[in-house]
Amino acid sequence: MHRPHNEPRRSIYYNYQVFPAYTDSVGSPHIQRKPVVVVGAGPIGLTTALDLARYGIPCVVLESELQVSEGSRAIVFTRRSMEILQQVGVAKRVSEMGLPWSCGNSFYRNQLVFRMETPQDPDDRYAPMTNLQQPYLEQFLAEAAEANPLVEIRWGNRVTALEQQADFARLEIDTPTGSYHLDADWVVAADGARSAIRSLLDLKLEGASYEGRFVIADIKIDLGLPTERLAYFDPVWNPGNTVLMHREPGNIWRIDYQLPENETPEQALQPESLRERINAQLEMLGVKDPKWEMDWSSVYSARALTLPEYIHQRVIFTGDAAHLLPIFGVRGANTGFQDCHDLVWKLALTIKGLAGPKLLDSYTEERVSAVREIISEAGKSTRFMAPPTPGHRLVRDAVLSLSLTQEFVRPLYHWRTSRPHDYAESVLNSQTDDNDRFKAGPRNGAPLFNIKLAENDYLFDHLGACFYLLYFTDSTFIPGDLQAEAQAIRSSGVPFQIIAVARNAQTSVSGADQVIEDTSGHIGSKYGITQNGAYLVRPDQHICARWQHLSAEQLHTAIEIALGKN
Repeated sequence: MHRPHNEPRRSIYYNYQVFPAYTDSVGSPHIQRKPVVVVGAGPIGLTTALDLARYGIPCVVLESELQVSEGSRAIVFTRRSMEILQQVGVAKRVSEMGLPWSCGNSFYRNQLVFRMETPQDPDDRYAPMTNLQQPYLEQFLAEAAEANPLVEIRWGNRVTALEQQADFARLEIDTPTGSYHLDADWVVAADGARSAIRSLLDLKLEGASYEGRFVIADIKIDLGLPTERLAYFDPVWNPGNTVLMHREPGNIWRIDYQLPENETPEQALQPESLRERINAQLEMLGVKDPKWEMDWSSVYSARALTLPEYIHQRVIFTGDAAHLLPIFGVRGANTGFQDCHDLVWKLALTIKGLAGPKLLDSYTEERVSAVREIISEAGKSTRFMAPPTPGHRLVRDAVLSLSLTQEFVRPLYHWRTSRPHDYAESVLNSQTDDNDRFKAGPRNGAPLFNIKLAENDYLFDHLGACFYLLYFTDSTFIPGDLQAEAQAIRSSGVPFQIIAVARNAQTSVSGADQVIEDTSGHIGSKYGITQNGAYLVRPDQHICARWQHLSAEQLHTAIEIALGKN
């Protein structure tokens, strides 16, 4: 019988809440069947559930624990992740509590050798990075889920068995009072790095695991330093190794330091060892007789692994259940958000019978391709942070030494931060549009640019769970053939809207669902529009077609392709 921890976890900054375990189905002779069951109530599982609700798809979320996660864990969320979190309604709370930042500093033997600032555009709504401890994000997501009538969270429910049929999966679920069964048309496995669903299906991750191990320690101390990434190579107290520091809300600092070879995690987490090394790092920063309080500590090793396929009959993997990525470059959770945002609209339209045979399969094609690229980039970062062989260490140490005097080697410190991935090779992209004729603007497969329209008003504020046609025009009406095609698309059940981007000062364009004024030409310039033109945008804000001149027939074909029918 499942016995989840039922005492609030200890923390010096976060007040843990213990949720009551769901046990209502125990002993029931009737097996419920749900459209979607999400396994895991971490950031990716809860975001998946809330995103499904935007399309009217109800789901059950199963979580083996009774509380949100222990420790700060994922703390850095990229601008693209914030845009996704905006869609599910929690970005404002994250922004209000989180710490924005854009700069990273690399030190060799405590001398600054490289400083990198992530570019910011006046149109950007969110900072390049926002620091916030994972328990807060999970709390915000859980509260949004609890308030949503289409989402049910079942705390204290652990999946112990899974059996798949042609059109559904049956889960056996253990609770504190016994077991029950639950059927699902689809199961989304978002149950993290130690995925029980992955184990039950006997699936193996592919890729590389690196030998270097790091301690994560969250301490409370006021250092008076700005919110910037700090990386220390070969510090005097930890020769040959690396230390990272991040500031978190509430005067909490994350210190990640690499362990010497042959030191076990058990040895590293001894209080005396933690105290000695943290004091040494703080003293290196000039803190005399440092006074701090420990909140949480753990040990991790860098891994760059992925499942080769994310869809296995009625089970779909996302987040850390699908792949494990080194934390250098803040890739883990940020990659997971892009996973679930890519998946949900495809799964929703599949459930509604609106998708062609290629649509859901494109999830695994797009995301496995993206993760393999990320693994390649992450491998470069990881081999620099924690060289896996004597040869890699020799090269890395040469770069470190040269960086004290030679400017040309310093960009090698670049940590290759997580970026919004584009799907340039997606089967959902139009192949007969004008993509190659554009001189500027986001290409097919890339996410839209979020443009500032007015104070506290941005393009993404006007987007929902829908296909959009951004139609740039100086006319007072949408051409009749396009209006007729738009109506045909809607009549088929596909959510679709036309947003007229009007170059003239006008508040209405006949046939458009929304009108955005662009009298200055700023939006058109960003999107490479010189006269007229249009962009077709998927529900996850990625572009699947763009035209300099658009006909109804071209729109019809592009929608069919984007739905996986062609």
